[in-house]
Amino acid sequence: MATVAGAASDQASGMAADGRRPLIAVVDDDSGFAGYLRTFLALRGYEARSYTRGDEIVAAIKQGEPPDIVLLDVAMPGMDGLQTLKALKSARPELQVIMLSGREQAQTIVEAVRLGAADYVVKPGDPEGLGEIALDAAIKQAIERTRLVNELTDLRRQLSDDQSEAFIGWGDSPAMRHVALIIEQVADSDVTVLIRGESGVGKELVARAIHQRSTRKARPFVKVNCAALPAELLESELFGHEKGAFTGAATTRIGKFEQANFGTIFLDEIGEMKPPLQAKLLHVLQDAEFTKLGSNKKITVDVRVVAATNRDLEQMMLRGEFREDLYYRLKVIEAAVPPLMPTRGNTNTHMPDSTHTMQGSELSSLGAAVRRVCEQDLPDPETDDLIPLSDNQWPLSRPTARLVARLVRDLGLRRVLEFGAGRSSGSAGGHGAQGFGALRIR
Repeated sequence: MATVAGAASDQASGMAADGRRPLIAVVDDDSGFAGYLRTFLALRGYEARSYTRGDEIVAAIKQGEPPDIVLLDVAMPGMDGLQTLKALKSARPELQVIMLSGREQAQTIVEAVRLGAADYVVKPGDPEGLGEIALDAAIKQAIERTRLVNELTDLRRQLSDDQSEAFIGWGDSPAMRHVALIIEQVADSDVTVLIRGESGVGKELVARAIHQRSTRKARPFVKVNCAALPAELLESELFGHEKGAFTGAATTRIGKFEQANFGTIFLDEIGEMKPPLQAKLLHVLQDAEFTKLGSNKKITVDVRVVAATNRDLEQMMLRGEFREDLYYRLKVIEAAVPPLMPTRGNTNTHMPDSTHTMQGSELSSLGAAVRRVCEQDLPDPETDDLIPLSDNQWPLSRPTARLVARLVRDLGLRRVLEFGAGRSSGSAGGHGAQGFGALRIR
């Protein structure tokens, strides 16, 4: 039989995703303790509903009456706590269940966690009130997880709708349309985004596109290359330091997170960050606060975090090189940018068109590829032969070929290459450059 208690306080500890007070189900056969929990919850602004048996809460959830959180007693007659937990997670996998027990039992705790319990708390009752503090903290964490799960579910549902409406002018391949879709759908929320792809494919462009389409577009976009500095300097770069915090710290410095306040911070090459600094970054993502090096004063920030990597973070986690909890904090939404090289027979590319001015990271990212083309494929500078960009070498669309020519020029070659159209008379096997670009030395 279910019993409902209203909130006795207007100061709710947290709100559900739809703005109402969170509903917490208490499942315990001890009516006296269940009454105590209802009062405990009501005083903290929660709605409470109690059940005396495990099958009652399972039936209620199957009938479409799910609470936000379940407080579940381990020891109950009939369907015990672990059996009830298993049935609840089977019916509603995202449900946050906190197990309650009169004593700590290692085997029971391990089994509860294996079955999907969000937490395991010893029943309150100690004179110091530590049990109540632990339970209150567990409930708040479970509510936050519920909020994040609901937000992630809504975002993923949005990403599945109207894929054809998203557009970025980098090409029309299915892979890039999917990236465009992600950008359009997540830009105006504050969820973290993990951008993955090879070096030079334009991960920073994706990050900037997310920022420019967000409500933060008038605020700073701050980029940090995590591979460019050693761990000690990177911490100072991100969070700042006080004067005298370390040798050479002659003045107080504001970190990148403070510079990006109310804007977006782009953490490039996040896979290069060392585990100790990963822990501090995780704290910022969780609590939106940090301390400078050499200071105990907490600084609160409101920053959208976008990260990028070309590393295999999953393998790094297995080797203990990347924190699993940070991985899941960063990978709320993932955007995989496809390689620059088009596949054979496909001349579409997600490079910008010929009117786009390449500079900064875009220029350097293609530099290595262009140098390889120049070193291997250029004919004698005194001849006027065309360089065929055939299917056997490096197929490029005409706009991309123009960009390559400009890059070659900017790399400082003695001979400037220009875009030319037509067939190369000297290409191997009679294959020319028809339908592709060709580069000519002038």
